[in-house]
Amino acid sequence: MAETPPRALTIAGSDSGGAAGLEADLRAMTACGVHGCVAVTAVTVQNSLGVSGVHLVPPDVVAAQVRTVVGDIGVGAAKTGMLATAEIISAVADVVDEVGIGRDTGVPFVVDPVAASMYGEPLLADDAMDAIRTRLFPRAALVTPNLDEVRLLCGITVRDRESAGKAADALHDLGARWALVKGGHLHGSPEVTDLLSDGERTWEFSGPRIDTPHVHGAGDALASATCAGLARGLEMPDAVAFAERYIRRAVAESYPLGAGTGPVSPFWTLADWDEP
Repeated sequence: MAETPPRALTIAGSDSGGAAGLEADLRAMTACGVHGCVAVTAVTVQNSLGVSGVHLVPPDVVAAQVRTVVGDIGVGAAKTGMLATAEIISAVADVVDEVGIGRDTGVPFVVDPVAASMYGEPLLADDAMDAIRTRLFPRAALVTPNLDEVRLLCGITVRDRESAGKAADALHDLGARWALVKGGHLHGSPEVTDLLSDGERTWEFSGPRIDTPHVHGAGDALASATCAGLARGLEMPDAVAFAERYIRRAVAESYPLGAGTGPVSPFWTLADWDEP
């Protein structure tokens, strides 16, 4: 019998197309050596072309999933994905306090805001955006917004290294212990640079931009791989470096799916698997 692996929890919505959401989270966690648990916040009607419907899980049921998983299985880190409404966000904030998940506990809390789509479209109402700022950020060990989410959350348009640093400072001022400003949406640059900051020091993670349209779930996978690294006991800069290595390979190995945007791939981690 094998030993029980590290555990992590994703609090997120389901993508019926399997490319993003909690499906992407679980794939990344498994590929990074962690058993993933879930608290489902929403069921989406979704494929490679987009979302055509959303069914929200009641906030008390979301909280009950978190409480039940942590009470029995235990987790070394947790992350959020799509939370959709201020009511669900508040329920999550309350239950993570209750079970001992957060920035100042031994169970790091990664907040992936999921406030804007890969095309820059807002995904949250104003009251939900405020709830992310006031209820989740002060509890977060790490926040991982894309550039459109940075603009929506703190009003800063990132165009270069200097403005990325200002954005990281603004996110830190909202209460997050660490902020990772992701540069993937800064189109026109031959490199992608993600900037990690604790408010005093910065770390940069850079690599060449990979020429592929198939990047669905990239943000989810990066946050989940970071969460997995934290669950395995890595310090934050090392956990982010671990996740950056994972996601760059996952993007390089992305594949087409359906008629729209395909997902980043964890399959490269199975390269040594023997066919039956």
